[in-house]
Amino acid sequence: MRKWLRWLRFVVNVQRFLPFLFEFFASREVSVWKKTFFVGLLLLYIASPFDLIPDWFALFGFIDDFTVFMFILQQIIKMAPASLKEKYNL
Repeated sequence: MRKWLRWLRFVVNVQRFLPFLFEFFASREVSVWKKTFFVGLLLLYIASPFDLIPDWFALFGFIDDFTVFMFILQQIIKMAPASLKEKYNL
């Protein structure tokens, strides 16, 4: 149950991560490989004609896309340098 509450808090505070994302991709501490990997992952999912739940299921299809985005954001945070995590209290 705690895991779900932590994930829900993460989803609600997603706008807080926008400055973090900007600095993650602008930082020289983060390798070009990591930046390319995450951008490629997002582009691959967006360009892929396959979804876990098709978008024509209205709300459920968009929830699926948002869930994948949140998963990728969590992975970016895990792979971020400690200095960025400390700066943004992550």
